[in-house]
Amino acid sequence: MRVLVTGGAGYIGSIVSARLLAEGHSVTVFDDLSKGHRAAVPGMATFVQGDIRDGEALSAAISAHGCRAAIHLAGLAEVAESVVQPERYASVNTGGTRQLIESSLATGLERIVFSSTCSVYGEPEEVPIAEDHPTWPVNPYGASKLAAERALHDASMTSEGRLSYVALRYFNACGASGGLGEDHTPESHLIPIALRAARDGQALRVFGGDYPTRDGTCVRDYVHVLDLAEAHIAALGGPPLNCPINLGTGRGGSVAGVILSVERVTGRPVPHEMAPRRPGDPAALVASYSRASELLGWEPRRSLDDAVRDADAWLDEHPRGYDD
Repeated sequence: MRVLVTGGAGYIGSIVSARLLAEGHSVTVFDDLSKGHRAAVPGMATFVQGDIRDGEALSAAISAHGCRAAIHLAGLAEVAESVVQPERYASVNTGGTRQLIESSLATGLERIVFSSTCSVYGEPEEVPIAEDHPTWPVNPYGASKLAAERALHDASMTSEGRLSYVALRYFNACGASGGLGEDHTPESHLIPIALRAARDGQALRVFGGDYPTRDGTCVRDYVHVLDLAEAHIAALGGPPLNCPINLGTGRGGSVAGVILSVERVTGRPVPHEMAPRRPGDPAALVASYSRASELLGWEPRRSLDDAVRDADAWLDEHPRGYDD
């Protein structure tokens, strides 16, 4: 299949692109490089630099390369930043998705696999979280992704079968693969921060130690980025689904547990210090992935230690990220 990967120069997008190529698909990466890295784009992929909100450039890329499906990862994903810049998040995440829908309908692209987020659920009423859980996002990032999901749903209902979608609600992506890994500025993800703390001795801040969890620290569902990539490929085929699907492991890992995993994998201590809770951080976010298993035939196959080990190896090879 000829696949457009928006945001394909980013962390998840580059690994998804590499896996698509390995499976024999033709890949066109569309990315503005505002967050991604040109060096992360796999060599066999065609690269087009452009803004997801630029309908002319988007339609031209789809048409020129004969894309029949899109994996849509282009977007902004920092919760704290979204609180300061809500209009920008609405413009890129929601507006960009609407533009992709318009370009898809104009060019005959048939399916969109959308990168969504567990942030659409807000404060969970129960854990693990299933897809029918109420969606009450507590920040503009989650709200922008939920609005994008609704735009995709509306398009699937009104396009007379010409466009279908799947909204993959990620929990916490982690790990690395094949020379591709996390290189964010600033870095906000726990595992790479903990790995750097183990290297340079700079204390990791643990935000909150008094949550109602087994060790008092926040619990999150850490899913290996390769498992995510495999779910995207599975979502490209089969009949139209037109629904959201959670991607997680069903197992929660606490902040303290991640620190222990990093220490176990690296053999080095992770210096850390307690800090006050951050506003809006739920105590626990853990996925129910039964729908992914049923509809995609997908199961998470890699552990937290696997993710830490792969991320550690990537940092060994890229101590300055893609600048190396």
